[in-house]
Amino acid sequence: MQTEMKAFLRRHGLLAGFGLFLISVALSADAFLTPGNIFDVLRQVSITGVMAVGVTFVVITGRLDLSVGSLLTLLTVIVVDQHNTSGPAMAILITLAAGIGVGMFNGVLVGLVGLNALIVTLAMLSFLQGLVLFYSGGSNVNVQNAQTTWFAVFGRHDLFGVPVPALIFLVTAVIAAFVLNRTIFGRQVFAVGGNETASRFSGIASRWTVFWAYALSGLTTAIAAVIMGSRVMGAQNTIGQGYELTVLAGVILGGTSLLGGSGSIWRTVLGITMLGFIQNGLLLLGFPYYVQWLVTWAVIILAVWIDLGAKRGRILA
Repeated sequence: MQTEMKAFLRRHGLLAGFGLFLISVALSADAFLTPGNIFDVLRQVSITGVMAVGVTFVVITGRLDLSVGSLLTLLTVIVVDQHNTSGPAMAILITLAAGIGVGMFNGVLVGLVGLNALIVTLAMLSFLQGLVLFYSGGSNVNVQNAQTTWFAVFGRHDLFGVPVPALIFLVTAVIAAFVLNRTIFGRQVFAVGGNETASRFSGIASRWTVFWAYALSGLTTAIAAVIMGSRVMGAQNTIGQGYELTVLAGVILGGTSLLGGSGSIWRTVLGITMLGFIQNGLLLLGFPYYVQWLVTWAVIILAVWIDLGAKRGRILA
């Protein structure tokens, strides 16, 4: 009985704790589980959620991508600026191309050249933030004709009562889950993260698998930037600051192992959503904003500890 309880807590302890948190906050804040607040949370987590979908591929390969926050800033500035000069359609295409390009560059350095993912993406974080200031001249940018442009649909509108950003998040997750679970590339991602040496002997081009995982991370960050630009109708030079930690926390909270080889898109969706409701609940309870960062830190530590415990348990078994 005790062994079964330990196994349950190892597998579902975070989810059970989240359920208790929901109940306690709902009892203390009447607005917490109202439809309006739920849709607001879904609208808020859609940006980090779309980013986390792509980062999940990277983490499953056993790598990290800490550049997504700065990349989100750069791409949001680009999509808003290009909207004013080239129109919304061209701005979106340019933003998607730029996101994929940066992701591919990370993929070249980490996957093809074989450099350390942590060092490469930390350096890219700094480089992209400098590039933002160079591109914008240090000035914030705002969408012109914000009341008439159809660009607003991606971040501000609803469809059948559901926020469009949440629907984009859902569609992105469905496509990514299909790629990860139903395609050869998805199986290669798991194989590389599980045992990269064995995957090479099996004929898998592990370096190119890592390359394309980073390209996907860049693509999903670009999609998130379109949502962000549409929602804010502008861009600040620090608009994506700290998002890399929130994204990583959601991925880890969803059960994707930092050691690689295991993970799920839908568990990432659950992890990001859980984190969004936790942050929202803390605000409704009157806690200062900075408490969210402390909770994010605690979530990362706890999730990694549980993951390592589960890995060790399987190894010892």
